[in-house]
Amino acid sequence: MKILVFSTLFPNNTAPAHGVFIKNRMKAVSEMDGHEVRVVAPVPYFPPIKRFKAWYRFSQVAARERVDGLTVYHPRYLVTPKVGMTAYGVCLFLGALKTVKALEKSFSFDVIDAHYMYPDAFAAVLLGKALNKPVTVSARGSDIHQFSNLAMIRPLLRYTLTQADAVISVCASLKEMMVELGIPSYKVSVIPNGIDGTAFYPADRAEARQRLGIPLDARVILSVGSLIRLKGHHLLVEAFGRIVAEEPDHTCLYIVGDGVERGALHRQVEALGLGSRVVLCGQVPHGTLVDYYNAADLFFLGSEREGWPNVISESLACGTPVVATRVNGIPEIVRSDDLGVLVARDVPSFVAGIRRALDTRWDRSAIGAYGQSRSWAMVAQNVVSVLKRVSMR
Repeated sequence: MKILVFSTLFPNNTAPAHGVFIKNRMKAVSEMDGHEVRVVAPVPYFPPIKRFKAWYRFSQVAARERVDGLTVYHPRYLVTPKVGMTAYGVCLFLGALKTVKALEKSFSFDVIDAHYMYPDAFAAVLLGKALNKPVTVSARGSDIHQFSNLAMIRPLLRYTLTQADAVISVCASLKEMMVELGIPSYKVSVIPNGIDGTAFYPADRAEARQRLGIPLDARVILSVGSLIRLKGHHLLVEAFGRIVAEEPDHTCLYIVGDGVERGALHRQVEALGLGSRVVLCGQVPHGTLVDYYNAADLFFLGSEREGWPNVISESLACGTPVVATRVNGIPEIVRSDDLGVLVARDVPSFVAGIRRALDTRWDRSAIGAYGQSRSWAMVAQNVVSVLKRVSMR
C-alpha cells in the first residue's frame, strides 16, 4: 500500500521536533513490509525577512528533504496571521494541490492519511475529492477541543469528520467528543500513541543529574510542555511556593519548554522568592529529555485539556511517576495508582498530589515496564488495518 501523509505538523530542517509523534507513527508504518510512505507537510509562505523572527523560519524550510528516512515535501500556502481562519483550510488545499497532483502521478498513492482536524484534515478531504482518493483523518486533542467550540470553524470540523472515509482518535474521550458532534461511533477507531523505546528509557538517576548539573540530593519535580496558560504552569509555581513555604527542604522545580507565558512565569517565580528553587530551562534538545525524565522524582502536568499527552508517556517510559490533572485522555494513560496521582485542576489539589507523590515509594522498574509496553510498531499495525480498509472502498 502506498500512503500519502498530509499534515503541517511534521519535523523539518528548522524545527526537528515539530510533530515528531506523527513522524514516529508513520516511520513505523513505512518499516512494515509492503508499505511505502511519502509526506506532504505544507508550511506558510513568508518572504525571508529576518526581523519577523516568528515567521522568517518558514522561509528557510527546504522544499523537499529526507526526515528519518521519509521523503517530505513542503509546498507553500498563503496565510494571513490572525485574520481569516475560516479560509485557512481552502488556502492549504490550494497551496498543496500542485504537489499532491504530481505525487499522484509519480507515486500513485492509495490513500491520504491526514493529521490534525483543521485546517490540515479539512484540506486533505478536499484533496481526496479532487483526486478521487480515500482519506483518513486523525484527531490529536487540541484540534477537537478548540475548534468544536468556535462557531465559524465547527461546521468545517463537522464536514471534515463526516466526509472522511475513516477517523482515528488518540484516546476514547476524544472519540466521545466527536460522536457528540454527530459522527457515528463505528467510524472512529481509537489508536493511542506509542513510545520510542530507543529515545525514552530508564537510566541511572545520578548520572542523568550529573549531566544536567542537578544536585544529587535534591527532590526534583519536572514539567515539560509549551509555556501557555492552559498547561497550568502558573498554578504549578503557586503550588510549589506553598510546598516550599511549609516544608523547606531540597525540593526543586524544573520547567522545560518555551512559549508566550515565559516572561510571566519568570516574574511570578521572582515575586514568590523562588528564584533559587525554580529553573525555567527553556527549549532543550529533544535528545536530552530522557535525562530530565530520569533525573526527576516526579513528573507534573497541569493541563486544562489534553488528547494523549506524549510527555506523560515519555515520563512513564523512563520509570518516572506522574502527577497530572484528571482530564480527557490522561486517565487513559495513568490507569492506576501505581503509575501516579490524578488531581483536580486547582492549587490545593496540586499541593496535595505533589506531596503524596513525593512521599510514595514508587516501583520505577514497574512504571518503566508499563511505559515501554506500547511501541510505535504496535501502533503502526493498528493504523495500517484502518488504512487498508479504506483503501479497498
